[in-house]
Amino acid sequence: MINNAIVIGLGSIAKRHRKNIKHLYPDATVFAMSASGRVPVEAVEYCDKVISSINELDLESVQLAIVASPAPYHATHAIPLIESKVPTIIEKPLAASSADVTQILASQKKYESRVSVGYCLRFLPSLEVVKSCLKEGKLGEIQSAFVEVGQYLPDWRSDKNYKESVSASKELGGGALLELSHEVDYAIKLFGDLSVEHATLKSSNELGLNVEDCADILTTTQDQTAVHIHLDFLQRKPNRVCKIIGSNGTLLWDLIRNEVTYSDGSKTDLLFSEPEWDKNLMYIHMIEHFINKEQCSSLATLEESLKVVELIEVVKNNFPIFIR
Repeated sequence: MINNAIVIGLGSIAKRHRKNIKHLYPDATVFAMSASGRVPVEAVEYCDKVISSINELDLESVQLAIVASPAPYHATHAIPLIESKVPTIIEKPLAASSADVTQILASQKKYESRVSVGYCLRFLPSLEVVKSCLKEGKLGEIQSAFVEVGQYLPDWRSDKNYKESVSASKELGGGALLELSHEVDYAIKLFGDLSVEHATLKSSNELGLNVEDCADILTTTQDQTAVHIHLDFLQRKPNRVCKIIGSNGTLLWDLIRNEVTYSDGSKTDLLFSEPEWDKNLMYIHMIEHFINKEQCSSLATLEESLKVVELIEVVKNNFPIFIR
């Protein structure tokens, strides 16, 4: 049972979490707090009280916290909650640097608090089909994989200037690498630890940002299988797919259509298709599993999410952004 919950951050993902908490636990008191601590003049939806600091709360009475502030502030906001043993979900990415992740991990281990990271794509039902195909060896020996996501940044939030968004701000942890790190997370989940071989980062004239709006990363698995990861803010038609090429055939996972197909050369089989499935259920199921303390491999751990941040850091530290 949730009597009190707090969501830190006032952006679109924070709003979604507040709405979902209210849906799941109608009698719960939901507190909202901005990342900066300011008290907004405008009304905040799906909350009972806006606070300027977690010090205003009796944290012993809080059963759920969701940190949905910009990534550079995650450690600052999460650690006091962890130290008070408040069950906490930290939105992706876990942090903007591995140094911050290390602090969060150290706090979690010291206080033995329950903490998970909000990689919601892990709860997309079509992912389970992909995982099963790999586990059962349906594709044979994996030859290579292509992970891609692209969506035009100005279309993300039509009510806001995209240049003023967190996604566009270097200081707030923006850029395609961190904002679209879902793909890095599931690639590691599917294929194991990945080593960065090469990367190309670009900031195009199209958007005029001071962060990368396009990233192409060539990684390899422990057995030297190539996994190509493409992330961009540029595609006018949203695209989110994963193609896995094996010795027996090719699997294509369309995340937007929530669909999986498999081709062996002679025919193409539709293994799963639920395009009308409500994507908000990913967030609902994530909270439910976390609150119910279920041993669920779909919940992203701090250790798993550290690997995502470390891979992104390798790319950022070794491959400069090409501005054109």
